[in-house]
Order: sequence, then C-alpha cells, then structure tokens
Amino acid sequence: MNMTSIRKVDKVASFRERIRESLAAAIVSGELAPGAMVTVPAMAAEFEVSATPVREAMLDLEQRGFVKSVANKGFRVTEVSRQDLQEIIEIRTLLEAPIMASLATTISVEEISKWRHLADLISEHADAGNLTEFLDADREFHLGLIGLHGNRRLVELIRELRSQTRMVGLAKMTNTPELSKSGREHHEMLDLMESGDGEALSSLMASHFAHVLAWWGPGADSAS
Repeated sequence: MNMTSIRKVDKVASFRERIRESLAAAIVSGELAPGAMVTVPAMAAEFEVSATPVREAMLDLEQRGFVKSVANKGFRVTEVSRQDLQEIIEIRTLLEAPIMASLATTISVEEISKWRHLADLISEHADAGNLTEFLDADREFHLGLIGLHGNRRLVELIRELRSQTRMVGLAKMTNTPELSKSGREHHEMLDLMESGDGEALSSLMASHFAHVLAWWGPGADSAS
C-alpha cells in the first residue's frame, strides 16, 4: 500500500486528530476507494503509532459517515454516488458563488493580498501532487473567504457539505494538467475580486465546482 496521505504523523499534533484528517483526505481523494476495508492494525503500522489513536480516529470517521464498522473485520469505506456528489456540488454552487461575487464589491486590495500566499500553496501542492496538503489549503481558502461574509452558520454548513464530498478520482489526477489548472483558478478568483468583476467570479466558481464532477467524481473516467 503506497498512499501519499498516509504516513508517519508529527507528534506535535494530536495523533487522533492528525490520523483522522489524513484518513479523511485519503477517502475524499480516492486513495482509499469506496468499499475498501481498513483495519486498525494495518493503519497503526502505516502511521507508526499504537492502535488506540487509530481506533479513535476511525470511530470519529464513522460518525461523519466516511466509514462503516464491519464486525471482526474493520471498517469499510462508504460510497457516495455521482448523484449524491452532484447534489452537494449544486448546493455549494448556489451558496458560495453569489457570496464570493459579493466579496468582489466589498473586499479591500489589502485583504485580497493576505490570500495570495494560500493560493500559492494550493497551486504548489497541486503541481507536486500533495493531495492532503492540497485539500487542506483548498478548504482553508474557501471557508476563510466565505467567513468574511460574517455568517458563521453558513461557514459550518459549507464545511459539512465539504465533509460529505468524495472526489474519488482525485488520486488519479496527481501530476496532471487538470489538477494544476484547478490550483491556478484560486489566483484567478482573487484577480476577479481585485478587479471587482463579481459576475465573472460567480461563473468561475460554478466551473471550478464543476471540475469535481467532470474530473474527480465517481465515474470521472467514463465522463472524461
């Protein structure tokens, strides 16, 4: 087993938290495919930790619907259908596109500059095929900008929608022009904000989310 999202964890952070988020990233990206069986001993060996934090992380993921326990076997990665993903992406587009467009008329140039570094990181991780870091930076970028709208419940709703999203084809997109293009689009979003072009930004957001279905979602191979 050779997955970029699963590796020895840093002791600085909580083992349980880091393992949970690493496994979540592996599931979201498709490195751990729908239907795959995951055992605590195997993951403990991969992460080079004891079984306890792995078991706790798996139970956390079960509560979030990422896995389902199977008696005497371990945990099975749950499936999200293309229809499920399409509905999630549609809701996110309806929520996020107009809010991002509104930021184009209210955000300051100084505020935009604060997000350039994060957009750089997203592109760097996309180009390098660092899926866990790519997803982490992408989440921070989108939720952070939405947070500027000032509605905490909206941020949590979008966070939950993201947690339900599975981009099972993302692992296959490593080191491809498509993944790099998706990474660069975050800079394009900031450019449109800076120019005040909310309409174009809304359109870009819609196409950006469409990539999840076209490139990364279930059935992506047959759809491309």
